[in-house]
Amino acid sequence: MNKKKTIGLSVYILFLLLPLYWLLMMSFKSNQEILGTLTFWPNDFTFANYMTIFTDASWYMGYINSIYYVSLNMVITLLVALPAAYAFSRFRFIGDKHLFFWLLTNRMSPPAVFLLPFFQLYSSVGLFDTHIGVALAHCLFNVPLAVWILEGFMSGVPREIDETAYIDGYSFPKFFTKIFIPLISSGIGVTAFFCFMFSWVELLLARTLTSVSAKPIAAVMTRTVSASGIDWGVLAAAGVLTILPGVLVIWFVRNHVAKGFALGRV
Repeated sequence: MNKKKTIGLSVYILFLLLPLYWLLMMSFKSNQEILGTLTFWPNDFTFANYMTIFTDASWYMGYINSIYYVSLNMVITLLVALPAAYAFSRFRFIGDKHLFFWLLTNRMSPPAVFLLPFFQLYSSVGLFDTHIGVALAHCLFNVPLAVWILEGFMSGVPREIDETAYIDGYSFPKFFTKIFIPLISSGIGVTAFFCFMFSWVELLLARTLTSVSAKPIAAVMTRTVSASGIDWGVLAAAGVLTILPGVLVIWFVRNHVAKGFALGRV
């Protein structure tokens, strides 16, 4: 029975890794080889596709723009969600459950619903094609998710800790930053992970609300489509480089994510 499980798991892992392997191998092939015969390993190994990305400002600036507004979004989301989640976990007020549900409904809505209002608003106030504009647009979806996750972690912290800190003379800012935040560090790590993933892969808002200065890599990748066809090699190399930031984030927060699935609301 264990042998069957091992075989089944191996087949499943192979099935998951095959597209990634194929993408990686395509990034080291020329466009002629990709469109020619089927090969599982590059016949003519080349780094030309990666050199195109690293030497063309229109390519590598796409990565810089994406990292910039994703980082902004994570910082803004956590700054807003931490006190909001604390309020929902520690206080009861009129309409608290309705407000909490309303926050989640924003997360349930597709980005296309808010596309036209954001576009018209940003064009009017000068936020179109700016990093902060995309970061704020993504906050509409990431803040509710962050509040929901963090509230689950905060509710798991006994209220007696708050009361003991106040008796010991801690002010609320000092208690919140020195005592409470370290207690929910796993929840913050999980929240940052999910915020990064949504903001990094989201394309519709990021593409529509930018044109040149803040265009993300996901939008830049559509440049490979031209009258002469698709440059599959460069597109594959861009895909590989797009996956790497997500892999790095998962590596750094892997312990927090594991604890989050075990303890928090994930």
